[in-house]
Amino acid sequence: MSEYDYDDLGLVAGLEIHQQLDTETKLFCACPTRLRDPEEASRTFTRYLHPTKSELGELDQAAVEESRVDREFEYLAYDTTCLVEEDDEPPGRVDEEAIETTLEIAQLMEMEPVDQAHVMRKIVVDGSNTTGFQRTMLAATDGVIETEEGNVGIEDLMLEEESAQRVEETDSGVRYSLDRLGIPLVEIGTRPDISSPEQARDAAEQIGMLLRSTGKVKRGLGTIRQDVNVSIAEGARVEIKGVQSLDDIDDIVRNEVGRQVELLDIAAELADRDAAVGDVRDVSEVFAETDSGVIGGALSGDGRAMAVPLFGFDGLVGREILPDRRLGTEFADHAKRHGAGGIFHTDELPAYGVTEAEVEDLRDAVGAGPEDAVALVADDPETAELAIEAVADRAEQALDGVPEETRGANEDGTTRYLRPLPGAARMYPETDVPSVDLDPSEVDPPELLTEKISRYQEEFGLDAALAEQVAYGHRMPLFEQAVEMGVDPTLAADTLESTMTELRRDDVPVENVTDEHFEELFALLVEDELAKEGIPELLTALAENPELSASEAAEQQDLGSAGEDEVREAVVDVVERNEEQIEAEGMGAFSALMGECMGALRGKADGDVVSDVLREEIQKRA
Repeated sequence: MSEYDYDDLGLVAGLEIHQQLDTETKLFCACPTRLRDPEEASRTFTRYLHPTKSELGELDQAAVEESRVDREFEYLAYDTTCLVEEDDEPPGRVDEEAIETTLEIAQLMEMEPVDQAHVMRKIVVDGSNTTGFQRTMLAATDGVIETEEGNVGIEDLMLEEESAQRVEETDSGVRYSLDRLGIPLVEIGTRPDISSPEQARDAAEQIGMLLRSTGKVKRGLGTIRQDVNVSIAEGARVEIKGVQSLDDIDDIVRNEVGRQVELLDIAAELADRDAAVGDVRDVSEVFAETDSGVIGGALSGDGRAMAVPLFGFDGLVGREILPDRRLGTEFADHAKRHGAGGIFHTDELPAYGVTEAEVEDLRDAVGAGPEDAVALVADDPETAELAIEAVADRAEQALDGVPEETRGANEDGTTRYLRPLPGAARMYPETDVPSVDLDPSEVDPPELLTEKISRYQEEFGLDAALAEQVAYGHRMPLFEQAVEMGVDPTLAADTLESTMTELRRDDVPVENVTDEHFEELFALLVEDELAKEGIPELLTALAENPELSASEAAEQQDLGSAGEDEVREAVVDVVERNEEQIEAEGMGAFSALMGECMGALRGKADGDVVSDVLREEIQKRA
């Protein structure tokens, strides 16, 4: 998709960053915040959720549309799952560790904490919360971050509970895992100050750096999510949820601008054609003898074929509005929300077993001419009717241009329809949790990662690349702990970053190496019970046998630090086997014999010590 003049289009964008906090317990209960394998679930239970009215008697439209899809929600519970997570008892008080970290984040973004945080309920009936709502509270407002294209204001900082983790779609609904539900989560919302795709990515990177500077946020896939709000002057605000990678944000913004431009062009063309959306019709008889497997299969099971004429839409339903996504794809997204597998439309027919004659009969059945399009859904009666009505509603929106909506991010940088934008009716007070007084004076702001990089270079002598790698790495606290223990800073950094990267490339399962393993390894180094040359072998042993301690693995692999006598004995043995080479080459034989000596000692001795002994023994014989 071509680049646009974003100033001319009036691009306005904002971010919502959701980051899990690395606390010991969940936000409203004492359950642990670690994720579990779904196979560890000890039991399951099911729920059906429906929207409730706000205090003013209003229903949120996003929740209403969600509830139109009849689904059963199944929850996987574990031996750590409590009654709060199951919504069978009231929540506890807000976790103090989460509050402290939230206030640190507020200070880093120059925000003003509220005097008192009040917990609110936000209606969510997609099954991701057993309660049918998410608990959230405003913690701070009015902050700012810097980007290369100017400052971006921070509107608000929320502390809330993470949703349950979607495991899979089932025949009757959705299966969720309760291990993630309730993990403390901060939501950071920027003001709509972002005016280019590049600035959106820059702002997200700055916020990510500030969050990681606390050292108290979870790391890894799924622990941070970015939502992007995008609009152009003639378009509409669209919220794009679930952007997993920072690398995707600029592409997401760029593609959404292109989508809105294309939809506006389509709306202008439809206006010129005096286009309109007709009434839904049952066209099952048209396909009574069809060779189409999809349509015939649906009708053979007492299903129905439902169609809607789209007057003046010919050629536009198949028009591309995103890479590999067309206006018809947008229609299909709405149909799929109601259980349909997709739609057919005349811009792509005849095809899929539908003949030219059937297309003409379809047009006749709904009163469509050659300048018109027809959309079709074939499914069970209820699904077909709901799905084709959703298609007709979306076609009506196409006449006006860009609809306000919530969309989901796809891995290829495109997006798909999820639901309407939520409104104010989804929020109401939580009466089971008391308010929380916030005192920022009790919290000291942490050192920024950019400041750590400079300090690691100046104080520890790390080169710039290694200093940045350690500061931004999730093992940064382990590095600082190792240095405090007396480990050489460069050796500690190389162990945590370079050595682990090399082992991962060799398919060693390094994800099994725990923080405790590293702490024990560094203790062995400090106590001279392990030579630095033995580190890769010890880490490999721990990765393959994570149930062992570092000392047990070192003993099993015979990696204990060799004493001077043992080193000399091994070196003399190598030298005596290679006396002829030494007589011929003198010190020229050093490099080859050094490798043989280190191999004989199997990482049990420091290379500098071995080198000194080897030089001495060669000189005796040269």
